[in-house]
Amino acid sequence: MTDTKKGMDWIIEMLRKDQSPNGSWDYPFETGISTDAYMIILLRSLELHDEELIQGLSNRILSKQEKNGAWKLFYDEGEGNLTATVEAYYALLYSGNYPKNDKRILAAKRFILANGGIEQVSMFTKVMLAITGQYTWPSYSPLPIELILLPLHFPINFYSFSVFGRANLTPIMILADKQFTIKIDKCPDLSDLHLNREAKSQWDCSEDYRSLFSFIKDGAESLLGLPKQLHQLAIERAKKYMLDHLEPDGTFYSYYSSTFLMIFALLSLGYKKTDPVITKALEGILSMKCEIDGFPHMQYTTANVWNTSLISFCLQAAGVTHNDPMVKQANHYLMDKQHRKFGDWVIHNPKTMPGGWGFSDINTINPDVDDTTASLRSISRMKPPETQLWDRGITWLLSMQNDDGGWPAFEKNTNSKLLQFLPIEKGEFIIADPSCADLTGRTLEFLGRYTNLSGDHTAIKKGIHWLLRNQERDGSWYGRWGICYLYGTWAAITGLMAVGFSVRQTSLEKAVQWILDKQNKDGGWGESCLSDSKKTYVPLPASTLTHTAWALDALISVSDKPTTAIKRGITYLLDNLEKMDWTTDYPKGQGMAGAFYIHYHSYRYIFPLMALANYHKKFE
Repeated sequence: MTDTKKGMDWIIEMLRKDQSPNGSWDYPFETGISTDAYMIILLRSLELHDEELIQGLSNRILSKQEKNGAWKLFYDEGEGNLTATVEAYYALLYSGNYPKNDKRILAAKRFILANGGIEQVSMFTKVMLAITGQYTWPSYSPLPIELILLPLHFPINFYSFSVFGRANLTPIMILADKQFTIKIDKCPDLSDLHLNREAKSQWDCSEDYRSLFSFIKDGAESLLGLPKQLHQLAIERAKKYMLDHLEPDGTFYSYYSSTFLMIFALLSLGYKKTDPVITKALEGILSMKCEIDGFPHMQYTTANVWNTSLISFCLQAAGVTHNDPMVKQANHYLMDKQHRKFGDWVIHNPKTMPGGWGFSDINTINPDVDDTTASLRSISRMKPPETQLWDRGITWLLSMQNDDGGWPAFEKNTNSKLLQFLPIEKGEFIIADPSCADLTGRTLEFLGRYTNLSGDHTAIKKGIHWLLRNQERDGSWYGRWGICYLYGTWAAITGLMAVGFSVRQTSLEKAVQWILDKQNKDGGWGESCLSDSKKTYVPLPASTLTHTAWALDALISVSDKPTTAIKRGITYLLDNLEKMDWTTDYPKGQGMAGAFYIHYHSYRYIFPLMALANYHKKFE
């Protein structure tokens, strides 16, 4: 018999040691080097001389450089990532601490030129380069700013976009409209990164998009008013949208990218660099700084609520009682973080009161389905759960179900097919918020195990049907917010099992067989970040703790006894709990395929503890 107790106890003590005084866990939300590079560029553009921070961020960026001069988003990303390398190269030069003939800078330049030059970077990076005078704005705006005036009944309108899309595109629309550029004397010159000087303003623009652009313009012109007045009204509306969605810390929606863009958008509208709104926004993103391996890192946002809800729930699953001071403190922290304000989610869901939870401890207006189920799971063992808080959470969660039966992340029914014609790179990740298998599965798991809803409840039946309709042919499910097919398949299997789905159903049998087929020789599982770009499962050349825990938990949920595959997986976990190598640093979360990956420092504890606890409870 496998003894899981020792492994669980080790994780529990690590978590006890790492808890913050306010009851939360503030493990880093690590997203590569982009935010660090952008911080240097922002500080230099605002002529703020925080040399200690700039040097610290530069050192972190250099510590991540590959031998060939490139930077990668993840371990097995081929030779390197062009966009990340351009961002790092620019930031290091802008820091003023590295000349162009520094061997590390030269190596980066060689990689950039060998891989297509500056023209081939991502759209968001082109926007940053255009703002800071390194790239020419397109002659047309990526989106006409008049879009913000279109009524909700128009086939495509401002609220057709996801909240993440609105947060980032609003300042971009202002900046592109103003063709805004800010270039200080010490700004480096990146013109030698252009392979084709004639293509200095290269931005993608298809014929499909041109017709959609005209459609939006025509729609705006059908509104009452003269074009010039409407244009000015649209700019004012966009500015108001940003200022109305500031969090208490001054950030725009608590996201680094949207706050960064907002600062420049406000400058383009005539705000001074010292304006209190800009100063507070800057303080807000600086407050998200954390330290990793002795270097400063600018977090994209904080993950305190997410970390805390998952950790507190897993601790309780592992036998730590809800009265233990560690859990008690965590749950009080979570109860305090339930949202009481209306956010944009109310546009598509107007008949429901606030009651969800957000991802970061900063957030007050942008709740999401995943954090809501995670937080409710954590407080569910309190006797009784805080009734009003619990009821509001459940009501909000059920109201967020999409018409197709699945659950989105942030907003209901925000997945217009028209959006695919917009020239927005990675548009499916930036501007859409579709139903997805991970959220639908995890919501069903919560409803099945922690509420008294019957399996015949309409919401549950619709959720089951959505999952069955969206299963891949090979038996897996694609997980939108994790890496990737292992994540989605784990969530779907555990969700279906929780609502009484039979393990003998063909769809579940196929899913279980798919997981078994992916087990590595060492007993673990590992999946590459390449899976999300290639839209098919790509194995990692090694197992990871987190992927192994997801696969194991799915197998445990469908098994009456510990199978050979489960025992091998548990042995892998127990033998590797303290391992520290590239597999523990490898991103397990995604925000945007091929561009934005997340290393959750908490996952190496959370998911192994969950799998070990469920194994222990069921089989030992």
